[in-house]
Amino acid sequence: MRAALESDQSASVPRPRAFPDWRTLAQLIRLSNQSGTLLLALPIFWALLLASEGHPPFKLIAVFLAGSFLMRSAGVVINDVADRSFDRQVARTKSRPLASGALTVPEALLAATFLILLAAGLLVFVSRLTLLLSPVAFLLAASYPFSKRVLHLPQAMLGISFGWGVVMSWAAVRDSLDLPCWLLFASTVLWALAYDTIYALQDREDDARIGVKSSTILFGPLTWAAVAVAMGGMLTLLGLTGWVARLGPAFYATLALVGWFAWRQVRQLRGPVSSVQAFTLFKQHIWIGWAILAGIWAGLVW
Repeated sequence: MRAALESDQSASVPRPRAFPDWRTLAQLIRLSNQSGTLLLALPIFWALLLASEGHPPFKLIAVFLAGSFLMRSAGVVINDVADRSFDRQVARTKSRPLASGALTVPEALLAATFLILLAAGLLVFVSRLTLLLSPVAFLLAASYPFSKRVLHLPQAMLGISFGWGVVMSWAAVRDSLDLPCWLLFASTVLWALAYDTIYALQDREDDARIGVKSSTILFGPLTWAAVAVAMGGMLTLLGLTGWVARLGPAFYATLALVGWFAWRQVRQLRGPVSSVQAFTLFKQHIWIGWAILAGIWAGLVW
């Protein structure tokens, strides 16, 4: 009897929670899927390459690549904290660590703080102007996850957040903010609006059911047209960037190729699109980013 009582008492005492294992933390920051990091970093590389006229300092490449990884990782953690109640209601996201209960909110916030502090440490390697611009980057990263509660176009907020990396990287090279910098910034905003709208197609029905605002819900059956306009605007702004920076014809040939590829995507979006197809179309934008980077380099040479 006494042994049974002691056993019952020991079972009722809560055991201290073990520190999250690396697999849970890796899942939290989407370590196995770095599409978001690349989509953040590629426009930054456009700016570094163009601002340095084809010779970006290796130090800045390393700093902004590391910063892209750290800030994107911190961003998805903050996003999961903000969306944990929504994520539990969506089939694609209900297994995320916070939604499933594998991780607590304080643990996630501790991880985000650590990542942001590491990113802040990189600022010792950049110019004073870049340092002054950095608080805006942190503010945008923290505010984007909450924008879908207020804005019907939260994808635009993501674009502004990602585009600010262009502004910071341009400032790191030139220590000034010239017209091509702002043209690249605007083109990045429109690009993110396009590819994140495609990404949101995966959850359109769930988002409508639980009340999350999204461009796919806003535009409805005209989502394909919204993507077409965003991509057209992006390519137009990139063309203006090339004209101001006096890039060669190879750059415009690349834009034509990207435009053809975007047109093919829009044609697919006019019909029914499954979640798998939407994610595939989204990931293809990484290749668009690489193509534009190659086009800028080619335009500087030829």
